[in-house]
Amino acid sequence: MAQPAPPAARRGQADQARHGEPRKPAATLRQRVLTAPPVWRELLLVVLFYTAYTLTRIVLVQDGTGPAFAHADQILGAERFLGLDVELHLNQTLLSVPWLARSANIFYATMHFIVTLIVVLWLYRYRPQHYRWLRTSIMTATGVALIGFWLYPLAPPRFLHNEGFVDPVTALHSLGLYASDASGTLTNQYAAMPSMHAGWSLWCGLVVVKLASQKWAKALGAIYPVTTVYVILSTANHYVLDAVAGFALIGGAAWVSWILYMRCPPPLLMARARVSQRVAHRVRRGTSERTAPGPAAVQGTPATGGGATRSTYNSGRTSQPA
Repeated sequence: MAQPAPPAARRGQADQARHGEPRKPAATLRQRVLTAPPVWRELLLVVLFYTAYTLTRIVLVQDGTGPAFAHADQILGAERFLGLDVELHLNQTLLSVPWLARSANIFYATMHFIVTLIVVLWLYRYRPQHYRWLRTSIMTATGVALIGFWLYPLAPPRFLHNEGFVDPVTALHSLGLYASDASGTLTNQYAAMPSMHAGWSLWCGLVVVKLASQKWAKALGAIYPVTTVYVILSTANHYVLDAVAGFALIGGAAWVSWILYMRCPPPLLMARARVSQRVAHRVRRGTSERTAPGPAAVQGTPATGGGATRSTYNSGRTSQPA
């Protein structure tokens, strides 16, 4: 004769019948955090986020460049006071070596996107247990950077011809990010503070140095942010303080994301899971309502299967909560 289930088990069965699945413990939720999401969802998320980021940068272009140049004077004044104004020296030195300047222009235009994309794909494929919190950290930092672009438009050094800066792209008729008039008008060239070239490069470097297993890969990860900072300064696209702000932003976002994902208290994990389940339930219910056959379709079904179809359809309608 079967023994009756204990009270705790009966409560668990009741919860399962009421919610459709047993309540997940915090350990299971933490395990979910350590797995990579479906690839289609991540691709959609990246496309939507980067499109929104690019369009927002364009929208944030100010009607007039006065504030941007005033802020440039402030940045240069602060750097001279602190002894950090090395941009002009680096710019002049780079222009004295034309082949190096052309290489720096191409690096600035391409590696910012290529290296970041490669690191994201590598992280997703080979280090899925770290993917979620690292992906969230770079997206959060990039989103916060938009506030800086809006509140503090900043003219890059290459626009300050009276200070002696020269744009190596125009001076050498080289390939570059703003080599054509079209590319210059399709982006916000006054979005210099903070420098996300510097921020993204630091993120890539930290990921590779921390998670790569080969020593040569770790060495490349350490060299990449240093090279990026040299390029953005010598090509007169950013100031030293831009790079410092970009580094600080990525560091802060990574720390917060790590706390929320890897050290998140169990009650917060459970609350987040309940919210996710409710959202998913509403989405599934809305999808089922849109795809359910109408009365005409049900009436037009053959007699041999119409009764079963009509019964299933009506049952589905009445079982849904009001």
